[in-house]
Amino acid sequence: MIVWRDGETRVLVPGRSAVAVGVFDGLHRGHQVVLARAAELAGAHGARRAVVTFDPHPARTLRPDRAPGMIQTLDQRLARLERLGFDLVRVVRFDGSLAAETADAFVERVLVDELAAIDVVVGDDFRFGHDRQGSVASLEAAGRAHDFTVTAVPRQGEGGRWSSTGVRAAVSSGDLARAATILGRPLTWQAVVVSGDRRGRELGFPTANLDLPAELVRPPAGVYAGLARLPDGTSAAAAISIGRRPQFYEDGPELVEVHLIDREVDLYGEVLEVALLARLRGQERFASLDDLLDQMRRDTATSREMALAVAAETASLLGWDFGQRR
Repeated sequence: MIVWRDGETRVLVPGRSAVAVGVFDGLHRGHQVVLARAAELAGAHGARRAVVTFDPHPARTLRPDRAPGMIQTLDQRLARLERLGFDLVRVVRFDGSLAAETADAFVERVLVDELAAIDVVVGDDFRFGHDRQGSVASLEAAGRAHDFTVTAVPRQGEGGRWSSTGVRAAVSSGDLARAATILGRPLTWQAVVVSGDRRGRELGFPTANLDLPAELVRPPAGVYAGLARLPDGTSAAAAISIGRRPQFYEDGPELVEVHLIDREVDLYGEVLEVALLARLRGQERFASLDDLLDQMRRDTATSREMALAVAAETASLLGWDFGQRR
């Protein structure tokens, strides 16, 4: 898959593109309908399967004080688009210059000149261009002028609209089941493992500390059952702690610590991917260290049981290619 960013010059094989346009944070089930329609049109017209996405999220430029947390990193978004079979992703940097660009100028520069669009697929509430003046109607008018069709996909959802906002709300409240319903798969994080204070190892529960980007939306502090995909492609059940470790610190840094169950691997400097399955409990301070250790053993046993019960299904949903190994 070709990834084309601002400032890069790309010489594409002659031909036209069926283009899905949107931020696509999370690539939830509503997004997947838009993307599937673009792929279908590409097949019908013998065109490239292309996506235009934006980074950072527009709100981080337009309303930085109210910008939402992100569901996934750009790298995760790109990896999933590649698994979905897209040929080209045009990553448009959303900065002050783009915010000032008119809708017509954006269409001509990106959709017409760069991608030679034959089909453009968007959500039916799509807005773009300076002051959000561009709409589906104006995009259709541009299509008539530049020889491309526009498909506006109606809002999708069961029991409420599938949206990135809905995913963020579910994650923020700790309702990972609802988040997974909207996403069509469990919430995943991917981050580099960094050194910690090795307290978990001292307690008999070594952890991989994730250097999670600050802009990612997080669930409430607590302990979570999960699955981890290791750099070698194998998997492990995981117990994931999110929070400040009140047993040891009154106001410590917020950490994301992943205990790989039945596996011990040196992962410092490696990229680890984890899927969060369910919240087991909140963080708390125990009366004694022995009480904490007893609870950690129970958390580990519960996490192992929950993770192994859904390992094969989760792998299929995420597109992970690995064999389960204990």
